[in-house]
Amino acid sequence: MAETIIFTLVFKSLWFTDNYREFMGGFTDWTETIADSKSASDYRKKVSASESASMWQSLSFKPNYKAAYCIAACPAGEDVIAPFLSDRKAFIKDVVKPLQDKTETIYVVPGSDAENYVAKHFPNKTVKLVSSGIRPQSIQGFLFGLPLLFQRNQSEGLSAIYHFTFTGSESRRATVTIQNKMVRVQEGHLGKADISVTADSKTWLGFLGKEQNLIWALLRCKIRVSGSLKLLQAFGKCFPA
Repeated sequence: MAETIIFTLVFKSLWFTDNYREFMGGFTDWTETIADSKSASDYRKKVSASESASMWQSLSFKPNYKAAYCIAACPAGEDVIAPFLSDRKAFIKDVVKPLQDKTETIYVVPGSDAENYVAKHFPNKTVKLVSSGIRPQSIQGFLFGLPLLFQRNQSEGLSAIYHFTFTGSESRRATVTIQNKMVRVQEGHLGKADISVTADSKTWLGFLGKEQNLIWALLRCKIRVSGSLKLLQAFGKCFPA
């Protein structure tokens, strides 16, 4: 059961960057890679010809899902589940194992659970580090996305209650509890906080989007922290972008 839970959570983090590589998040990462490249040769060092072609195909013929792997390896539909139920070992050998052993590129977010998982379990896969391209546009979006982006293995050993107070254009109070490799987001301030963060909402969103410098925001009191900054660093490690 524990292995199933771990696989599910790791797969969830892979889903955003690999399966949706050519959708909004991956496309944003790709365009910013182009903008950051100094020359055509510099771009080619960062993006392979096949990846560029794949992006072009998606732009020309609309984005394509890579969910065929999911459907093949997880035969939940009544019309395809019979071979799995009749002979699971044969199904894994004929369908799942070839996909696991296939030589290909897997896109992962740096510091994510998926990065370590792929390198450990799939030696034939080439890991490419990319940004998720996910940047919340609102405090509501930030809070909503925390359980989806949470990396449980990165939170190992962390047990803390975070109180967030957002001011300015979007006022909000929330409690984020990270404990036993689980995250919980609740409205309002609940329990005794180990660290409290008060931030102007636009500044916080700018910080998440790497448009605002945290140190500068702290010096300007746009973001104020009561508690150990190490806990804030540990929080960020649980949600790599």
